[in-house]
Amino acid sequence: MKHLQRPVRRALLVVHVAVSVSWLGLSVGLLTLGLIAYRTQDPSLTQAAYRAMKVFADWLLGPVALVTLGSGLVLSLGTPWGLARHRWVWIKFWITVATATATVFALRPEISHAAAAGVPDSSLVAAPIVSTTAYLFMTAISVLKPWGLTARGRRLRGSATRRAPRTSGAAREGQFS
Repeated sequence: MKHLQRPVRRALLVVHVAVSVSWLGLSVGLLTLGLIAYRTQDPSLTQAAYRAMKVFADWLLGPVALVTLGSGLVLSLGTPWGLARHRWVWIKFWITVATATATVFALRPEISHAAAAGVPDSSLVAAPIVSTTAYLFMTAISVLKPWGLTARGRRLRGSATRRAPRTSGAAREGQFS
């Protein structure tokens, strides 16, 4: 894929960060509601918490998960980071795929079931703990960018170095801004 133009890349980065942070916030909100529903002795509060979770699950979780995945995929393919060049990007991609899949196919149906039953459910505490941990981990590796290149990234960098003419460091740095 051709590299994105700077204004497009920056706009897409803002979208990606915004929806990713939204997904983290939704997860923390679901955790709070799940804890309230599980710990209270008031059946009407349990029912209300699960109904609120259902609103988030039905209207926000799926779209936010898909926009996060889509914007991250386009960013990785349209920038020098690449999808499979750097371990942190590759790991983030697969965690996002796993959490988006779990959100759409496991969490949403479980929330719907709990909202209908109104009975405390420990899985609706555990799932948001796992997802919040995953999103915080992905945030950390996005900032820290650990682990270096993948084997594919090393191969691509090696072939690019052999093909590219020698230029000054300033010229090379400017080519991706």
